Amino acid sequence: MDKGLGLVLPPKGEEKEIPKKNISNLLINARGDVLLDKEPLQIKDIRQVVLEKMAANDKLIISVKTHPKAKYQTYVEVLDQLKMANATRISIAETDK
Repeated sequence: MDKGLGLVLPPKGEEKEIPKKNISNLLINARGDVLLDKEPLQIKDIRQVVLEKMAANDKLIISVKTHPKAKYQTYVEVLDQLKMANATRISIAETDK
């Protein structure tokens, strides 16, 4: 039985401009490859790298963008790694259509 993802979404509010230094872009491409700030990264290494980035910047937001053809399982594995890193500032970016 599929339980889905347990995410707590904030209420709709005003949009804020975030300084680029406070955003790390995590991309999952169509093949399932992961790029963090344009650098290739193995899924198993996301937790450690994100922990290090958050230690250096306590205002860091991880912006996750997934290609529409990427496997759902890869997306879940990436979110699991972010959860294990205690990343609470995550933005789910819209995919291009």
